[in-house]
Amino acid sequence: MASNPYFALTVLFVVALGFGLAPLGLAWLWAKIFSPAKPNELKNATYECGLVSKGDAWVQFHSGYYLYAIIFLIFDVEAVFLLPFAAAFTGLSLAPCLAMLVFLLLLVEGLAWAWAKGVLTWA
Repeated sequence: MASNPYFALTVLFVVALGFGLAPLGLAWLWAKIFSPAKPNELKNATYECGLVSKGDAWVQFHSGYYLYAIIFLIFDVEAVFLLPFAAAFTGLSLAPCLAMLVFLLLLVEGLAWAWAKGVLTWA
């Protein structure tokens, strides 16, 4: 049985599938046993809290917020890539240092471009 090379992979797949589906099954079972559905007109209404909706639900956001978020993500990822480099800096040769320098220069170029385009102005 264990001589098959895919046996361990199959066992791990089944365990991973069970690990994800077991809580869902237990939650479904708990809901069926301990909290049976009691539908009524008030509970099936659109808003159970009693507030009547008014107006349009669409709200426009300024696109600058999204640009700030994207720039934050870029520099957050930069920090993730720089951390292992900084930890192993003393043991590295010239090639990895140059590769990291190119990486930093590309990110600085992106920051300079965003600054020149006026993306970083809050207005």
